[in-house]
Amino acid sequence: MSAVVTGDVLIVTTNELPGYRIEQVLGEVFGLTVRSRNVASQLGAGLKSIVGGELKGMTRNLEGSREEVLERLAAAAAARGANAVVAMRFDTSELGNAWSEVCAYGTAVRVRPERA
Repeated sequence: MSAVVTGDVLIVTTNELPGYRIEQVLGEVFGLTVRSRNVASQLGAGLKSIVGGELKGMTRNLEGSREEVLERLAAAAAARGANAVVAMRFDTSELGNAWSEVCAYGTAVRVRPERA
């Protein structure tokens, strides 16, 4: 199991959290961002698509977007009184020719450690 801790919120992709008991399910939460690419980046990507290879600027943009939406997801969960998010997923989509949406979503829960 891989976990991310953002603030005081534990975020996992699994449906359960080994070593913890889910005491309360608080509902679905989201973290969203929409980013635009600058003209130079789009031109560079267009040229790169002809010869192939990684679009490093776009990769950095996506990595930054994922970090941002995780922070927003954690804030949304904390606002509901959660200390964890289970079943977290990422979703991405293109909006028009120059915008990308990145979404992190999952279920906000209150957990407590299980006794050994």
